[in-house]
Amino acid sequence: MQKDAASLNRTLSLPVLTFYGLGTIVGAGIYVLVGKVAGLAGDKLAYAFLLSGIVAAFTAFSYCELASRFPRAAGEALYVGKGFGSKHLSRLVGWLVVLTGVVSSATIANGFTGYLGIFIVMPAPLAITLLVLVIGGIAAWGIRQSAILVTLVTIIEVSGLVYVVWAGSMVVEPQPMQSVLALPDAADAVGVLLAAFLAFYAFIGFEDMVNLVEEVKEPRRTMPLAILTAISVSMLLYVAVALVAAYALPIDELAKSSAPLAAIVEAGGFSPDFIAVVGLVAVINGALVQLIMASRVLYGMAKEGIVVSWLGYVNPLTQTPLVATALTVAATLIFALWLPLATLAKSTSFIVLMVFTLVNVGLVLVKRRSGASAGIFAVPTFVPVVGALLSTGLLLVQLWL
Repeated sequence: MQKDAASLNRTLSLPVLTFYGLGTIVGAGIYVLVGKVAGLAGDKLAYAFLLSGIVAAFTAFSYCELASRFPRAAGEALYVGKGFGSKHLSRLVGWLVVLTGVVSSATIANGFTGYLGIFIVMPAPLAITLLVLVIGGIAAWGIRQSAILVTLVTIIEVSGLVYVVWAGSMVVEPQPMQSVLALPDAADAVGVLLAAFLAFYAFIGFEDMVNLVEEVKEPRRTMPLAILTAISVSMLLYVAVALVAAYALPIDELAKSSAPLAAIVEAGGFSPDFIAVVGLVAVINGALVQLIMASRVLYGMAKEGIVVSWLGYVNPLTQTPLVATALTVAATLIFALWLPLATLAKSTSFIVLMVFTLVNVGLVLVKRRSGASAGIFAVPTFVPVVGALLSTGLLLVQLWL
């Protein structure tokens, strides 16, 4: 890129980035998928969320170090390239990450129709198209505006989950809590493992944060703190919601619901309208941050010379990568109209786990060659080793069972 080319706007502080990350993680995953997870894990769905959260946490620590070592927007493509020394593998991983952003945004756009149907009857293709075009316009507007919007929406999302936990606890004839809290036995194990694979989708998002690193103030310090805070809060929220979900509703009813959190609130004797609105907002928020992530990866790859340079064009007025954003919007719309929700979610989880394995191994290789450097966030070598093994294990569970 030329010297006088426009650059990204370094404007995100620690609180804003943390809320952005929390919004990315909390997003639509828990709002859309808790019923699907219950269909696999039964009343042990909280353990599925806990297991997938542990898998995600190890890799989150690896991302913290890599973002601190290499604070550039190409994210995973850059990390794998630095670790393995292969431009071809770096390019492949970059495109896989873009694909996850596109497919994840499409997944969330599909979930949008379930909550919208509580208020408005609209053909699903029309609702999905309108949503994708609206969030595309917001993403193109500017990162500061997008981040402020995401922050406000995240506060609403978290409040909504707290409300669900409270409302679900008010159920007059609940399911036995003793069964909900009991450790999974051998008969439950397969279902919990398969459910953990699907629940893992709900933790996807912390890795998206690193692709905003060129728009963050003091990135070597800010990024690790924001990632760890966001994933810790989201894990606590998910386990609490999963416990209440299994407590408040029969599993069959929960698994069949297209708006599961609204069903939990209604079971507690309250109107589902508020949580349905929150669910709609969460869906929009989740789709927005995934779309922004994918466009930033394309931008970062262009800057690193991995893809064509015109994808790195930044509009001087909006200071956003407009070409990359437009391409991401178009791809999201195609996937959202083409594939069903469960297929999209499983595909996203599968690709992300592949990328997580490569990123963790890449960090091991980087640490072996260069060791620790002053001023960076560093983790012990066993952390990326365990992260790689857990990510690979969860992949194998899906392939074998």
